[in-house]
Amino acid sequence: MLHTPEVKDYIRTIPDFPHEGIMFRDVTTLFLDPRGFRMAIDQMLSPYAGQRFDKVAGLEARGFILGGAIAHQLSMGFVPIRKQGKLPGKTIQQSYTLEYGEATMELHDDSLQPGEKVLLVDDLLATGGTAEAGIKLIEQLGAEVIGASFIIDLPDLGGRKKLEALGMDVRVLCEFEGD
Repeated sequence: MLHTPEVKDYIRTIPDFPHEGIMFRDVTTLFLDPRGFRMAIDQMLSPYAGQRFDKVAGLEARGFILGGAIAHQLSMGFVPIRKQGKLPGKTIQQSYTLEYGEATMELHDDSLQPGEKVLLVDDLLATGGTAEAGIKLIEQLGAEVIGASFIIDLPDLGGRKKLEALGMDVRVLCEFEGD
């Protein structure tokens, strides 16, 4: 019986990166393969077919690759949500908790207009801290997040539950157990 490749088949796992005991899910192998990359973009968009929205927002850094491809396919604007200090214009900020410490994400204060509908994308949903910060930034500008789409969910880390508790429609293409 012939196996039809799934998105998960294109993702490699690198043990002990960036720290011992971590199983890093590497989507660069997915991006390298034209069929796999196209499959991922199409599947990330599929749940939103026929739904109206205005912009695609991507979380630094791999969310830029995905968000740019999705925005291009839909002929709409792309909004980068970046780590603190990376955007040149006037920004708004949202801090969030990391495993050890805190980080801050930023968004240009003129990148979204009140009432605009936004699809948020990234490669991986772990604890949900970065995605939650992105959602809060988008909402600070008066825009609405219509959904959050990810390639990978690590359900053991609880990010999906955190975002769904905020009322988010969360879509993932595959899951990996553990962290």
